[in-house]
Amino acid sequence: MIRWAALALVALPAAAAAQEDGPRFCPTRPSLGGSSCTTEPGRVHVEMSLIDWQREDHGDGRDDRILTADLLTRFGVGSKTEVQVGFDAFGHDRERNASGSIDRLDDVGDVTIAVRQHLAGEEGKAFSAGIQPFVTIAVGKAPVGAGDWGAGMIVPVQYDLTKKLAVQFTAEGDAAVNEAGQGRHLAYSGIGGLRYKLTDMVNLVAELELERDDDPMGHETHALAAWSVAWRPTKRFQLDAQAIAGLNRQSPNFRLVAGGAALF
Repeated sequence: MIRWAALALVALPAAAAAQEDGPRFCPTRPSLGGSSCTTEPGRVHVEMSLIDWQREDHGDGRDDRILTADLLTRFGVGSKTEVQVGFDAFGHDRERNASGSIDRLDDVGDVTIAVRQHLAGEEGKAFSAGIQPFVTIAVGKAPVGAGDWGAGMIVPVQYDLTKKLAVQFTAEGDAAVNEAGQGRHLAYSGIGGLRYKLTDMVNLVAELELERDDDPMGHETHALAAWSVAWRPTKRFQLDAQAIAGLNRQSPNFRLVAGGAALF
């Protein structure tokens, strides 16, 4: 009995530490870039934007686009593999033309299906990398939906400079849907950022993005800056917010996003 009691006393601190560490919880949001971190097998990540508002001024007109219940569900299917299903549940687009007339459209967005594979990086290692191919399935009408199918590839990498500070880079190449709603063209981007762990509950991210879009109706280069904050009151729940600003005339003026994530 004394031996069993001694073993129990030794095991209790280890069990408590394991419970304190908890399951792997790594939401992709609210970053502009991607992540190589995958959901553990048998678990599900759910991420959602409660509000996503983008404003773009063009000439004498203005376009406001609001998405709500923008949902991403991530399923762990392997030790380093997950499947993702995303859906823009509702979108509202309001465009004011130079003549003063206003066009409105309420519709659902598109469905995105992706597979994320973690390629490099283990617990305690500074470098990590992954790959994420995806396809989009046209469900809603433009401009809320794309109007046709698309596809692409995301390659995220990260290097931890310290226990609190990490540098991130995400490369993406897309067969993006033409603005006309039919056919595809090349679009590619690079996103660089710094992530700082302010406390065990609060993370801050600052990012810069350059995107080239070779749409047949007009080639554009977008330059964006983003600032994000994420608060985790528990080890399985997060609330976050993001502000994005356009840095050139071809980019949307600004975008505000707020939402959260949970692990089941």
